Amino acid sequence: MRKYIGEIGLIIVAIIWGSGFVATAMTLKAYTPYQSMAARFLIGAVFLAIIFHKQLKGIPRSTLIRGIILGAILYVAFALQTVGLSYTTPSKNAFLTAVNVIAVPFICYVLFKQRLDRFEVIGAVLTIIGIGLLSVDFSGAINIGDVLSLLCAFAFAFHIIYTGKFVETERPIPLTVIQFSSAAVIGFFVILFRGEMYFPVDLTPLLSLIYLGVFSTGIAFFLQTYAQQFVSETKAAIILSTEAVWGMFFSILIINEIVSFKMAVGAMIIIVAILVTELKQRVLFLRRTALK
Repeated sequence: MRKYIGEIGLIIVAIIWGSGFVATAMTLKAYTPYQSMAARFLIGAVFLAIIFHKQLKGIPRSTLIRGIILGAILYVAFALQTVGLSYTTPSKNAFLTAVNVIAVPFICYVLFKQRLDRFEVIGAVLTIIGIGLLSVDFSGAINIGDVLSLLCAFAFAFHIIYTGKFVETERPIPLTVIQFSSAAVIGFFVILFRGEMYFPVDLTPLLSLIYLGVFSTGIAFFLQTYAQQFVSETKAAIILSTEAVWGMFFSILIINEIVSFKMAVGAMIIIVAILVTELKQRVLFLRRTALK
């Protein structure tokens, strides 16, 4: 039952992140990417601190250190994705960022000697194929934007891995609040350095920014941190990658984006990838039953 709680939590995260694509597009009409990153982390930290203030008393040093580590990794991942997008196409950026799905199991194997799970590796490969089909435009030679997007994928992979490791011993809420706080501090240092401290007040972009801070950052990353207590790092990466499918869904629903047959096939393959990882549980159940 706990496993399903983790999976449902991660699916909710993917849905929220999928809706965040549209919110981000609206936010960037008034704010720079660096302003958006700094503000959403600050809003996320404040939101969770207000809701769960009683759980923030007496935060141990280990939580503080690990939260700062996660916050730094998270900001670097977002920054690499943002800068990479300046030099490459959105489709290539999305696809290369999704390479984290493949990177997670192999990084776990190298760093922690964690056995490669056949079903999860197959699911990860299928996920990459599906996201590749969702990303329509692959024209042009490899450039610096592609390299930065790939580095972003590895940053997100490390974030997923260390979230899973840290949450084994740390409480999710303080860990998440410290993570956002440290990312926000880094973010405001960056916009101060870039001379972007002025935030214009434009209602639609401002509401979109608040949505990103409360839902796509505060609620979503808290759910991710909590859910990863019950799900393996590789499976978490696969489920979270469905944000591309939900992003397509909300783009159709809200901004009337046209979806090709190729993109629909890609979405179906990602769903099949999740079913493959679920097949592992069924196989293990049948083996246990046969041995009785």
